[in-house]
Amino acid sequence: MFKPHALELMKKKRPNFDQITEFCRSPKLFLNHLDAAGVDRAVLINYVAPEVIGFTSGVNQFIADYTRENPKRLISCGSLHPKHTSNVLADMEQLLRLGIRMIKIHPPHQLLFPNDYLTGMKELEIIYRAAEANGIPVMFHTGTSVFPGARNKYGDPIYIDDVAVDFPRLKILLAHGGRPLWMHTAFFLVRRHPNVFLDISGIPPIALLKYFPRLKEIAEKTLFGTDWPGPGVPDIKKNLDDFRSLPLPEGTQQQILSRTALAIWPA
Repeated sequence: MFKPHALELMKKKRPNFDQITEFCRSPKLFLNHLDAAGVDRAVLINYVAPEVIGFTSGVNQFIADYTRENPKRLISCGSLHPKHTSNVLADMEQLLRLGIRMIKIHPPHQLLFPNDYLTGMKELEIIYRAAEANGIPVMFHTGTSVFPGARNKYGDPIYIDDVAVDFPRLKILLAHGGRPLWMHTAFFLVRRHPNVFLDISGIPPIALLKYFPRLKEIAEKTLFGTDWPGPGVPDIKKNLDDFRSLPLPEGTQQQILSRTALAIWPA
């Protein structure tokens, strides 16, 4: 589904791109790869963004089929786009039937603000209410994007403050912690709202404590992730090894690597 310019960015500086393509076809091969990296479970991120990336709602059926290989280890993430649905309630019901376990909203690629339901985009409110009622977390991309056509004004996490206030039982994950411009905002939101969590994927682990020097204070609401095979993330195992080399207590590391995610998606 990738637009040519987006696919070119995905391939850049990645000699093993053919291997990644095989992983997309074979969940068994990908599970073997996770085993080699020392990873038990992975959330597989998909979202609808036809204008910028090329992804359509077909990603939902794809990831539902893919994760059937091992639903305990492979956690499905799908999406709806408020501007590309003629019946948002029916589309949400379809996500539920598919067993999608997280919804991704990507404001810089979907070209919307997370709180646009306040200015007339009622489809967003329906998505959030349905996710809240069914216990499905919503992950928001926060921070910048280098993909052609992305509009980074939408990446400021402050607009998620409204979502956290208006949907207090909705589990909200801030992907990438607002990096590299809005880390302080992301840290504030995690501390302010009981239902807001921090995802550290897309942040080079060696820079993590520079971005979040008080990370230990929010470890119980922080999840490890890599953003692999996105641009700038060469290897899952290297990210994991680099994270383990940080001067954080073992208990803090285990909380971020496993326990927070287990509280959201019990084994």
